[in-house]
Amino acid sequence: MKKTNNVTLADISAKLNVSIVTVSKALAHKKGVSAALSREINKLADDMGYLKKNHGGNRQLSTGNIGILIPSRFFSKNTSFYWMLYNAVSKELMRNGYYCILEQLGDEDEFDLTLPRMVQDNKVDGIIVLGQLSTDYAYYFMRHYYEFIFMDFYMNDEKIDTVLTDNYYSEYLMTHYLISQGHTDMRFVGSIRATTSISDRFMGFAKALLESGCSIDPGDIIEDRNSHGQSIPIQLPEKLPTAFVCNCDETAVHVINALGEKGLKVPEDISVAGFDNYVTEPCFRPALTTIEVPPAATAGMAVDLITRKITGCPYTPGRHVVSGKLIIRDSVKKLK
Repeated sequence: MKKTNNVTLADISAKLNVSIVTVSKALAHKKGVSAALSREINKLADDMGYLKKNHGGNRQLSTGNIGILIPSRFFSKNTSFYWMLYNAVSKELMRNGYYCILEQLGDEDEFDLTLPRMVQDNKVDGIIVLGQLSTDYAYYFMRHYYEFIFMDFYMNDEKIDTVLTDNYYSEYLMTHYLISQGHTDMRFVGSIRATTSISDRFMGFAKALLESGCSIDPGDIIEDRNSHGQSIPIQLPEKLPTAFVCNCDETAVHVINALGEKGLKVPEDISVAGFDNYVTEPCFRPALTTIEVPPAATAGMAVDLITRKITGCPYTPGRHVVSGKLIIRDSVKKLK
């Protein structure tokens, strides 16, 4: 039979009444499937004309692996949030019968537009890109590889499959909470051109202030990272507000430390709010008021999306959003 791109793993699994993961393992000749069933699956796949896409648009047999590609700047020892997301995604992939291959995208490879090695060597069936890519690299990657989803950032194209936190609405809720506690003089801390997540969080912050009749000046934004996404020292303004709204917990910690160097206490002298809920160590004081991003829910959505995409199962393409949750702790003080 002539090979065709129309036959999917789902078609083969339906014929034999077995799971898609079982079919994927059998076609990749991996352990976990009996020899007899593996022969039956491979024969049926060949009879049906099954082929598997690779990065060149051709087809190859399934590897049973899914890659996670992370720009190196988001995977340093200080960026606990991405470690947390990676761990959640890798566990969810294993739970669904897939092996996980992690590859960091170095700054030089990103600048030179070099495809990941796992793509060049055909080691994976699909890729979850975790963390913001440069615009040039993102478009280059999309032109040369198809079985991917973006996670925690998006592009200006509604057709790209993406899993996101509801950054805009979550920060909108956070800012309204601070307003309810009497704070009308607030400053946003975060480099809004660095990632789509930070810019969306600033927009939610701005909307809440404007709705409440508070003034906002984009020039008052306090930068927290450079053009390469690396953290920079926090420059506190000469006239301090009553509260800082930070784009992430890591930045909130930097702000609290900078205030401490000036002899100011949180929340007694000034309030600070974070985002992501990954600074949860009992030794850290004060406990941060923040937005919880549920890693299990986010990972579950990402893994479901990529596995449906690579196996040909029906799914809704485009942006998929996970809601955040306001976590009220000790770092925000109610003003009289």
